[in-house]
Amino acid sequence: MISLFDSFARPFLMALDAETAHRWTIRALQAAPPASARADDRRLAVSAFGLDFPNPIGMAAGFDKNAEVVDATLALGFGFTEVGTITPRPQPGNPKPRLFRLPADRGVINRFGFNSEGHAPAHRRLAARAGRAGIVGVNIGANKDAADRIADYAAGVAAFADVASYFTINVSSPNTPGLRDLQQAAALSELLARALEARDAAPARRPLLLKIAPDLDLAELDDIVRVAVARGVDGMIVSNTTVSRPATLRDPNKTEAGGLSGRPAFDISTRMLAETYRRVDGRFPLIGVGGVDSAQAAIAKMEAGAALVQLYSGLVFEGVGLVGRIKAGLSRRLDAEKLPNVAALVGRGVR
Repeated sequence: MISLFDSFARPFLMALDAETAHRWTIRALQAAPPASARADDRRLAVSAFGLDFPNPIGMAAGFDKNAEVVDATLALGFGFTEVGTITPRPQPGNPKPRLFRLPADRGVINRFGFNSEGHAPAHRRLAARAGRAGIVGVNIGANKDAADRIADYAAGVAAFADVASYFTINVSSPNTPGLRDLQQAAALSELLARALEARDAAPARRPLLLKIAPDLDLAELDDIVRVAVARGVDGMIVSNTTVSRPATLRDPNKTEAGGLSGRPAFDISTRMLAETYRRVDGRFPLIGVGGVDSAQAAIAKMEAGAALVQLYSGLVFEGVGLVGRIKAGLSRRLDAEKLPNVAALVGRGVR
């Protein structure tokens, strides 16, 4: 099924504009979900944030924005998936076009701006799959016109407390004006306090993670890690898309505004991951994301400090078979180095 999709559907999708192709992919997964992937190599299992992941490869937020294809995504072989970003009230996001492929660079630029159906439809879909297996994170955001954006984050945690495996607080998207200001120490401290208060008021305690930008300077990172540790978050995701534009970019779409992801974001996101790992010093696990399009890239993220790895843009150019190829590459590395499990890779490349 996966190989057939990559062989026949991907050429058709690549002929469409990027956002239309994404919508058709969601529809295809709804209409013909893949059969469940075969069981993973047990050495790929990861325990983090109090959760047990069958493998360390996750679907990043942004693919399944409204929780429409959770089980189909997991059936592609991912160890977990993250839906969203979801805002309390529906909002259309930024005007189209707002998603651009950079084929010459194996990258993607988006300026979606938290297009979302809102809490209610996503919650309804997640509640309908209650009792099914699979780790599903919920990525929480704020409405663009919210009078109190921090209240939107607390409301999101409260709304999904009964259906989320974990929460991600997304204050690092570059496509909502002023959102990244919430990464500043005072605002971040208040936001995390209120989000954690909402989490702790729920009947079941879910891990709460913070997703940061790759464009921080090290002083800003120092402040973020200090606040995250002080407030007691369960982990961090490093990182979101970048507003930087590497000088190596060649594709004509490189001038489009928005956040850059895919292969051109690998270096900046991996450096930020390693710097975060050094500062966290083992106090909680990290998820690495940005430019993962091969087993080698996934291993590099783990060696830079990631216990788990997420991807999305890599699928655009490598197809859904990428997930299986990464897992096979991880198993080969464990064999070659006679390592007991993927945990042995984590952080060993950080100096």
